[in-house]
Amino acid sequence: MRTVLRRPEFRLLFAALLASMAAESILLLALAVWVKELTGSDGMAGATIFAIIAPMTLAPLVGWVVDRYPRRPFFVAANLATAVLLSPLFAVRDRADVRIIYVVAALYGLSYITLSAVLSGLIRQLVPSELLAEANGVLQTVRQGLRLVGPLAGAGLYAAVGGWLLVTLAMTGFLTAAAVVGLLRVAETPPAAAELRWPAELGAGLRHLAGEPALRRALLGYGLGSLVMGFTESLIFAYVDQGLRRDVAFVGVLVTVQGIGGLVGGLLSATAVRRVGEVGALAAGVTFFGPAALALAYPRLWLGVMALLLAGVSLPLTMVGLNTLIQRRTPVGLLGRVAAASEALVSGPQAVSIGAGALLVGALDYRLLFALVGVITTAAGAYLWHGRRLTPPPPEPASPHRPRIPSPRPPTDPALTLATGVDQEVVVTTRRGRGR
Repeated sequence: MRTVLRRPEFRLLFAALLASMAAESILLLALAVWVKELTGSDGMAGATIFAIIAPMTLAPLVGWVVDRYPRRPFFVAANLATAVLLSPLFAVRDRADVRIIYVVAALYGLSYITLSAVLSGLIRQLVPSELLAEANGVLQTVRQGLRLVGPLAGAGLYAAVGGWLLVTLAMTGFLTAAAVVGLLRVAETPPAAAELRWPAELGAGLRHLAGEPALRRALLGYGLGSLVMGFTESLIFAYVDQGLRRDVAFVGVLVTVQGIGGLVGGLLSATAVRRVGEVGALAAGVTFFGPAALALAYPRLWLGVMALLLAGVSLPLTMVGLNTLIQRRTPVGLLGRVAAASEALVSGPQAVSIGAGALLVGALDYRLLFALVGVITTAAGAYLWHGRRLTPPPPEPASPHRPRIPSPRPPTDPALTLATGVDQEVVVTTRRGRGR
């Protein structure tokens, strides 16, 4: 990871993302806790996460808009807009104002998918192809590391002074990110003019995902796991409340434990991609989620700690594998639409599962639901692992003592060239995922 951090352009982007990811880490759990405190409902708390993910249905439109503009100024404008859209949270006072939290959460979800799509293209422009896994791994390591302090700090600040300080800090983080990226200097190729009618342009990302074998398997496998992974957003509140018999704020402690596992997973993710390829790393991440969920079906604190550590390891492996695969297998002029479409194909099933989980947690034993999550995610991981040979391990990053081995050029698809206005070549330039 030190190799990619030696690049001045990436260090500047890294500093900006550190500010925005810190804002995100203190805010997201606090929104759910805020709703729980106002309503006393586990289901309504979990529905906060559903509100964030629901706008993923607009992903094709968002990706099309992103691909029409240069990445750096668009990223700056999107961060400024995100800071502004958080301001209505200052008006939240009691249970009647919960709808404000849901509206802001939905708008934040739209912002999230926009920033993710822009960031993926910005990283592609700043980082050479062979360093993409390292770049994504660095960002996921920081994101998961922030779980060590962010959610606990957010929950603590909310309990001590209320939501206004959390909102202020989150807005400051996004404003800082916009200011820092504004200093970034990157030579960007002007977006290609549209070659097809706009409905075809909107669907170009989905067609690329369906036509590329490795991307197709990755999205099918991860989408299957996402059908039940979202249950845990509501189940974790029932686990703490009914299983451990603790206050809802203890969720912040468990999320911090998960952050320790995420920190380990982030540090290992680039190595995993180099050893087993992008689909192999994705398979490992989804598979690890299975035994973690099964362990949470038995409410013992020590076992829950082990399970959340394992779940933490799984998340960065999953995201680094998927993000790197998308960046390497997608033409730069199509990257916004493909990144946004992939978010929708994963988050769509996850949104459904979060909504279903919020309903099921009140009707079924949470332990049975955790067991169901464990079985299905293990099966999804096995499906992905079977296709790991679709993405053989990439070449090692260049070093002062070892020359760089160029990646082979993938075959050109004339239909895709017509749809996007660019050739399907591996663009090695000085060039995300949020991860988001």
